[in-house]
Amino acid sequence: RSRIHKFLLCASGDLVKVFSTSTEEWVHVLQGHTNVVTGITLNPANQLQVYSSSADGTVRLWDFTDGILIKTFVIGYPIATLLVSNKHEGILFLVVPAKDNSNSECLQLVAAHVPKTLEQEVEVRELSSVLPNISPNPRAVGFGREGEYIASAEGLKLIVYFFRDQKPYRSVPLISSKGAKNTFTCVSCHPKDDCVATGHEDGKIRLWRNFNQKKEYTYTTLHWHHSVVNTLCFTPEGTTLLSGGIESVLVQWQYDRNSKYILPRLGGSITHISVSADGSLFTTSHSDNKITVIQSNLKVSAVIQGLVKGEAVHTDLVIDPRSKALVLNGKPGHLQFYSLQRDKQLYNLDIVQQEYIYQEGLDQYEVVKAAFDAHGSCLATVEERGKKLSDTEITLKFWDYNETAQSFVLNTTVMTPHDNRITSMCFFPTAETTMVVTTARDGCFKAWLLGQESDTENGPSWSCDFVGRYHDLQPTNCCFSADGSLLAVSFQEVITIWNPETWELLTTLCQPPGNIKDLCFGRLSCSRYLLATTTKNMLCCWNLLTCSLEWSTSIAVTLLKADPLSENMAVFTLQKEQTDLFVFKPCEPRPLFTQNALCVGEVQRAIFVPREEPLDNCDESSLWLNRSQLYFTINPVCHLLPTQAVIDDSVAVTPFYLLLGKHRQREQEMCGLPVTEQQGRLLHTAAHVLPPASFLCNMFVKSLLISQTGVKVETEPSEQQAESEKEEEESEEEMDSCDAQQDRRVQGLGVETVPLISKAQERELKKVRRTDYSWLSCLSDS
Repeated sequence: RSRIHKFLLCASGDLVKVFSTSTEEWVHVLQGHTNVVTGITLNPANQLQVYSSSADGTVRLWDFTDGILIKTFVIGYPIATLLVSNKHEGILFLVVPAKDNSNSECLQLVAAHVPKTLEQEVEVRELSSVLPNISPNPRAVGFGREGEYIASAEGLKLIVYFFRDQKPYRSVPLISSKGAKNTFTCVSCHPKDDCVATGHEDGKIRLWRNFNQKKEYTYTTLHWHHSVVNTLCFTPEGTTLLSGGIESVLVQWQYDRNSKYILPRLGGSITHISVSADGSLFTTSHSDNKITVIQSNLKVSAVIQGLVKGEAVHTDLVIDPRSKALVLNGKPGHLQFYSLQRDKQLYNLDIVQQEYIYQEGLDQYEVVKAAFDAHGSCLATVEERGKKLSDTEITLKFWDYNETAQSFVLNTTVMTPHDNRITSMCFFPTAETTMVVTTARDGCFKAWLLGQESDTENGPSWSCDFVGRYHDLQPTNCCFSADGSLLAVSFQEVITIWNPETWELLTTLCQPPGNIKDLCFGRLSCSRYLLATTTKNMLCCWNLLTCSLEWSTSIAVTLLKADPLSENMAVFTLQKEQTDLFVFKPCEPRPLFTQNALCVGEVQRAIFVPREEPLDNCDESSLWLNRSQLYFTINPVCHLLPTQAVIDDSVAVTPFYLLLGKHRQREQEMCGLPVTEQQGRLLHTAAHVLPPASFLCNMFVKSLLISQTGVKVETEPSEQQAESEKEEEESEEEMDSCDAQQDRRVQGLGVETVPLISKAQERELKKVRRTDYSWLSCLSDS
């Protein structure tokens, strides 16, 4: 038993993760389900095995100590809850959709009789209905008194079903008085007595007794929670009842005693409570994706923190260059540093530095922006409070990394850095200058510089160095070029290019109607390009060397991201409530990767995360992932894009190919084809989306020379064909000379000559002669 209690199992998406309660590290991942895991429970006949149910319609039996799948039971219906009991051997109790109404939320409890067989995959066909109208909440149903009965709560009704009586159910209706919130939220049955504990929306806990007698039922009330009781759990001996709710407090009630103990400040709301088989350990799961391991004396022994889930990711996704951790909103008022490689939270950084009050509707500070410098030694954050414009409070903070504390410490606080909300923020990309640029809805952008060591007694501080405007328009985005020589700031429909050293306005770029949503420079060999998306569903690419529009396409882009280690760009588009993904290089016509129906809904945030070591020997379709991985969030859980990708033939009809892929095709078609209708339409396109005039003029002149060029193509072979034919002639001459020498040798010996071989045979012999067999020497030497 001591070995068993070292492991903690939890459902995580379509996986079951096995953690160590002592080291807090995950030991195994039970992988096999194809949909969300909805329930896990130990096998009563073998405590080293665990059952898991899933919405994929299967129940799987695992050896969780070794991470081995033992057996799969195919149910055929999506499973909402899984229950097992010692008293019912060979039976799985499942909550599945009602057979007559499988498309609705009407659920029923069924008993699945598992056949005894040695096959690894078993189809379960014998299902018998136990209770109708079951709540989809898995905490609203449970076994009582060693499996003698089962209790289920739904709405204002508690149903208790005794197996020995074989009666459909015994109903205990709860009358709701005016203004009372008596709705059932959770159920837990005493392991030895006929007592059912229920939680309610009003924060009360009721202990029901005598519900199996002819006389009327009775109940007692326990009340500490001021809001909804989310979960209840009896200890194995039944001496203690544990409860949890939105207050983040674990309450320990002494059974049949009017006493309680509390463990406060556990973090997010408590959503589930579990107890080990010997009652020595309690675990609580929380709404912020955390599991707390608690000893029976109410002392916290371990905390397993996953990626903190919040209402939204305001800060975007950023990478800490120092720790390589993913940084985003965490607990209220905090930034979380999360290791993607270890799948573990490193630490939380308190940005707001104020106590958070868990009260609905209370206006409190939120961290909305975060950015790092090139080395991760400086961090800039933005806080906001106030939903109305007149009440908005904005704070800009600058942080320095402290080697002794191994964390960031506050350097400078700027109250009201702008007169309106900040829309974007970016650091200077190189270590030469420590600069931050912010844009806001007050119509200006500001450049902030870190002073010199001798500026103040406490060390260098931050101050505003420049304020820029453009025609009273509101700036929406800002970004630096890779070398820091240019700063691009978008003002609604106009992009301005500035020199960060002199703050001279170099040029402005006009573009199709619509405000700029995303703005980013190309990388490496594509650094001459500047890309932007607009609110009018346009994706535009400018060539900064010519200050002209290189290309544009009409596409509903929701997010545009650049890979810092390559020329690759990722574009997420939303069509029919599904997101598609395109990965491309601005200088190439064909996308590197496309994936239709990547996910349901809109991708909120995304980021390219550099790998610790580049992948070797990856196939051609995955080359774009060999140095970075693409992560994205949806409401707001993080998902990793699969590294194996295949480009299908449908790529040819993507907007990028329709726009850019025709350039090479036009050059080929103009050698022998007349001007197409599509090329004619190009000349009638709006001027602001046309390619440069030099390109159109060149194309027009070539179209006038079609007939002469067509004759030339028919009469003259290409250079590549000429070189190939020349090589064949030289090879044939060598073959003829060798054959002549062989004939002379044969005649000198007075032997009959060898018959001549055909041209095809000569070519095959040429291939054999050119084949390199040097690798055979390695085998002979060995």
